[in-house]
Amino acid sequence: MANIYKNSFYDPSTTDAVTLYTAPTNANAIIQNIQITNQSGSKVVTARITDNSASTSYIVAHAAITGPTICNIAKGPIILEESDSISLESTDTSAISATLALLEISREDQNG
Repeated sequence: MANIYKNSFYDPSTTDAVTLYTAPTNANAIIQNIQITNQSGSKVVTARITDNSASTSYIVAHAAITGPTICNIAKGPIILEESDSISLESTDTSAISATLALLEISREDQNG
């Protein structure tokens, strides 16, 4: 079993949802932080989890952010099971970015 820390970055070119991470079929993941950086203006950011086993998406975080500011919209750990994914969308694509920090827990040996 391997535990791997990972980052995923969000620098949107669209206001549509952008998938940042999908858990592999042999792993789960714990999202520890969704840090949003808004350099200017007002934006609304929404995070969604897609539960692959139920083929359903759920809003897990929603924030109206006025910049300049940095905030964490994950108020606690978020668990992704096999093949689940997380996406972000924003009402504006300029002067906004995000970092997703997670721990991926694989059922396979990292060296094998």
